[in-house]
Amino acid sequence: MQKCKTAMKTMGPPKVEVPSPKDFLKKHSKEKTLPPKKRFDRNEPKKPPVPLRTDHPVMGLQSEKNFINTNAADVIMGVAKKPKPIYVDKRTGDKHDLETSGLVPKYINKKDYGITPEYICKRNEEVKKAQEEYDNYIQENLRKAAMKRLSDEEREAVLQGLKKNWEEVHKEFQSLSVFIDSIPKKIRKQKLEEEMKQLEHDISIIEKHKIIYIANK
Repeated sequence: MQKCKTAMKTMGPPKVEVPSPKDFLKKHSKEKTLPPKKRFDRNEPKKPPVPLRTDHPVMGLQSEKNFINTNAADVIMGVAKKPKPIYVDKRTGDKHDLETSGLVPKYINKKDYGITPEYICKRNEEVKKAQEEYDNYIQENLRKAAMKRLSDEEREAVLQGLKKNWEEVHKEFQSLSVFIDSIPKKIRKQKLEEEMKQLEHDISIIEKHKIIYIANK
């Protein structure tokens, strides 16, 4: 993508914003403006004068410090620098930093490793409390509405009854004539299809939900 390609050789003409007719190039708009003119003051402090040709720098100053011995003492007394841990992942010798590679088990050595954070424990307690309040609310509503829970035997009996009704309606549907050429036959067919669809819906709901409540009216 960084080769020497013009804009027309990649994805067609570049989409640039069309300049407004009001922003036309004006005369002298590209010329550089000079800084504002300052007033000349003769009493301003002047720069230090240039040294004369007869002036000579101070010569012959020497330091009594022995840099060789000082550097040797610094190296001997100094703490040896530890090499930076690296790892090589290719046979060509590509080196990478070991600390940031994830290969060093430094997180499992923390004191709080494996301990559930405090904010998660607090959130779990809040969720548990909200669930208990919701369960109590549901139980209170069930007690007020005097809803009855179907036992497993009653649920199975209702399910078998719905399946039996579906088989009877399906048998009656299959006994219809092949050619539906009259309006009463069409109405009869639509009615049987609706009954079968409703029975299938009821059967799927009962099979899906193990606990069913019935309101006593």
